[in-house]
Amino acid sequence: MKVMKEPSTTLFPVPTVLVTSQLEGVKPNIITIAWTGILNSDPPLVYISVRPQNRHSHRLIKESGEFVINIPSSGQARVVDYCGTVSGKDTDKFEQTGLTPVPASRVKAPLIAECPVNLECRVRQVLPLGSHDVFIADVLAVHYNEEALDEKGRPDVNKISPYAYCLGEYRQMADKLGSFGYSRKKPVD
Repeated sequence: MKVMKEPSTTLFPVPTVLVTSQLEGVKPNIITIAWTGILNSDPPLVYISVRPQNRHSHRLIKESGEFVINIPSSGQARVVDYCGTVSGKDTDKFEQTGLTPVPASRVKAPLIAECPVNLECRVRQVLPLGSHDVFIADVLAVHYNEEALDEKGRPDVNKISPYAYCLGEYRQMADKLGSFGYSRKKPVD
């Protein structure tokens, strides 16, 4: 039997990422974001949702029109959680966490060296939706740490070790269940 609940944002799991932003004359900032995803493949478009009230990063992203999505590995969950609990207005999160800012190739916001994957993004559109503004952005460049790639130069999910946010908890990704199209190779039970 199903039990109905009130409408909420119960869609899980969701990726957990660190988003960097920077304005001229302002230290770069890091914000933890779990509301992010892919919108389109050609051209590659992604989004992040950020609360406008009391969010230092919101101002930096809105005024600069750019940001970097840094995909952390599961071993970085503690630092990701920390970056989501303090304001960059009062705290230098790079200094406090020991994360390393690396110049990006297409935007002013830095990449995070320790994150295995980084996506440089330029804001295309901002959608104010209520509690959050959605920043829709073009992906300008993607960077991988060499150790996150397999012997053929492709991203290796086991080496990247991404994880998810589920109902207030950080969760490790589970074992592989199949690959795209595997259901067509054998009849579905």
